[in-house]
Amino acid sequence: MDVALVRAPNPSPYTLDGTNTWIAGRDPAWVVDPGPAIPSHVEAVAAVVAGRGGAGGIALTHDHPDHAEGAEAMRDALGGPPVAAMRWPGATAPLADGARFGPLTALHVPGHAEDHVVLVAGDGAFTGDAVLGLGSVFIAPDGGSLAAYLDGLRRLRALGLARLYPGHGPVIEDPAAKLDEYVAHRLERERRILAAWAAGARTDEELLAGAWDAIPPGLELPAAWTLHAHLDKLRAEGRI
Repeated sequence: MDVALVRAPNPSPYTLDGTNTWIAGRDPAWVVDPGPAIPSHVEAVAAVVAGRGGAGGIALTHDHPDHAEGAEAMRDALGGPPVAAMRWPGATAPLADGARFGPLTALHVPGHAEDHVVLVAGDGAFTGDAVLGLGSVFIAPDGGSLAAYLDGLRRLRALGLARLYPGHGPVIEDPAAKLDEYVAHRLERERRILAAWAAGARTDEELLAGAWDAIPPGLELPAAWTLHAHLDKLRAEGRI
């Protein structure tokens, strides 16, 4: 598809250089992840959509504020098109695994958020926070299991896509390599947690020190969440 990017001015340790709002297609155009409720961002997206023949709809990969907070303002700015989401309360088109919304097909990939979907269009996919352009994803306490997240990544890998459009960071031009890297990263983290556990580590501090080389400032809490997602998976499998 003909895809344009408008990046929101909300950089942070969580959002990298800002949230990516994607505009896909023309006559009509489809907005993926309206982003934060920053008026200048809403106006910039609306201008791109207008230049592409107007909006067919707005779709959310998940309801975290950096992706969904601006949905209501975006809908108003675009003249009231339908909004598709799995959990956002203002949605007019509910999404579920396999559901279609215009040119987009939802693939449920929980883990970072329970309501997280990847939106597939042709040989591309809008991955939200399931796959980032740079770095790895944290697994939220209420986001669904790590096992389900890995299953979702493998389902996405099996589609043979040509390009991924992440919620943060640059376009991914080699999806197979990125998805293989993501799965391998989780399995290596699991191996290191098991090694730390076998060496006697039990507290969060001990396990994080054993399984993480370094945690960037400001990301200590999501690192702890991800640790517990790994521990939950290992307990469910009877490995600790």
